[in-house]
Amino acid sequence: MDFALDSGNTAWMLVAAALVLLMTPGLAFFYGGMVRTKSVLNMMMMSFSSMAVVGVVWVVIGYGLTFGSGTFGLWGNPAGLFGLNYVSDSDSLAAGSGVPFLVMAAFQATFAIITVALISGSVADRMKFASWITFAVIWVIVVYTAVAHSVWGDGGLGWDSKFTPTSPIDFAGGTVVHINAGAAGLALALLLGLRKGFGKVPLKPHNMPFVMLGAGLLWFGWFGFNAGSEFAADATAGRAFLNTVVAPAIAILGWLLVEKIRDGKATSLGAASGIVAGLVAVTPAAASVDTWGAMAIGLVAGVLCAMAVGLKYRFGYDDSLDVVGVHLVGGLVGTLMIGLVANLDEGTTWAGVGDVKSPMNGLFYGGGWDQLITQAIVAGIIVVFSFVVTLLIGYLIKKTIGLRVTEEIEVAGIDLAEHGETAYEEAK
Repeated sequence: MDFALDSGNTAWMLVAAALVLLMTPGLAFFYGGMVRTKSVLNMMMMSFSSMAVVGVVWVVIGYGLTFGSGTFGLWGNPAGLFGLNYVSDSDSLAAGSGVPFLVMAAFQATFAIITVALISGSVADRMKFASWITFAVIWVIVVYTAVAHSVWGDGGLGWDSKFTPTSPIDFAGGTVVHINAGAAGLALALLLGLRKGFGKVPLKPHNMPFVMLGAGLLWFGWFGFNAGSEFAADATAGRAFLNTVVAPAIAILGWLLVEKIRDGKATSLGAASGIVAGLVAVTPAAASVDTWGAMAIGLVAGVLCAMAVGLKYRFGYDDSLDVVGVHLVGGLVGTLMIGLVANLDEGTTWAGVGDVKSPMNGLFYGGGWDQLITQAIVAGIIVVFSFVVTLLIGYLIKKTIGLRVTEEIEVAGIDLAEHGETAYEEAK
C-alpha cells in the first residue's frame, strides 16, 4: 500500500516505545528489591543485560524471524531484514496507521527485551551471569521469535488462525510475553533447583521501597505497552489505556483481601504484586473488554495470583520472584477470560446488522463457547512449546558451561563473585 505519514500517530508510538523500554529498568528495581542484599546487583544486571543483548539481536535478526513475510519453519523469513536498513515504510505492520517501519520495529524491540528480562525473576541468587547472557541470546532467537511469529506474524495462531474455531485475541502480549516468560521461568527454575535454605529460612525482600518504585514504573510504562499496541492515537487506544488503569487497581484490592484473610496483614509487597498481576492479566484483553470486563479480569487475577505464589512451596520448585505465580497464572487468567468477557460490540453495530453479536464476543456477551475454546488452545500450545524448548536450551547450557554458581558463591553473595562489587558499602 502507499504510505502516508500520520505525525500524530507516529509521535504517540515514539512515546509508547520509550514507555515500554522504561519498564525494564522498572522491572530491575522491582526484582532487585525483592532479593537479598548480596544479590541485588546481579538481579538488576539481568534486566539491564537483557536490554543490551536483545536490543542487538532484535535489529540483526530477531525482527526478521518474527515478522518476515511468509514462513521459515516456525519463524518468519528474515531475508532483506538483517539490520533493518532500507526497508520501505509501506512494509510497516502499522502502515495503515501512518507509522513508519523503524518506529514500529523499535516498539516491538521493547517487547522482546522485557519478555527476556521477566524470566530472570525465576533464577534469582543462583544462575551464572555468563550463562544468563548465553541463555538470553539463544532464547530470544529460538523461542520468543517463534511464539511472536505464530501469534502476531504469519505463523498460524494469529488473527486468521486455521487451527482454532475463531480468531485468537492477544492485543498486547498475554501469550507472547507473559505466558511465554512464565513457562520459560518454570523450566529454568526446575533445572537450577532450590536455593540454599529455600523453604527452611526466610528469603525476604531486602528493600521494599525499591519494589514499590519498580511496580510504579511498570504501571507507568504499561500504558505504552497496552495503549501503544493499537499503533494509533484513537478510541481503541483510549479503551486500552482506561482498562490499564482499572484492572491493576482492583487487582491490588483482590491481592490484599487474600493476604488479610490468609495472613492477617495487607502488605506493601502484596500491593506491588497486585499491580503487576492486574497489568499482566489485562494485557491480552486491553482492547477487547469493556470496563466491567477489565475489572473482572483484574479482580480474578489479583485473587488467583495471590494464591498461586504459594504453589512453589507445595510442589517444591523455586520460582524465586514468582514469575510463574504472577506472569504465567496472570497471563492465563487474562487470555482465558477473554473467552468469557470479550465485548467487541462496544460502540459499534457488528456488521451493521441490528443486534447481531460479534462471533468473537465472550460467553457472557452472547458469543458462545468458541472464543473460550480458541483462547485455551492457543494458551496451551504456547505453554508447552515455551516450557519444552526452554528446558532443552537450559539443559544444553547446563551440560556445557554450567547454569548454577557454586554453593560457596551463593552463600557468600553472587554480586561480589560475578560482578566484583556490592550494592551497599558496609558501615565503618
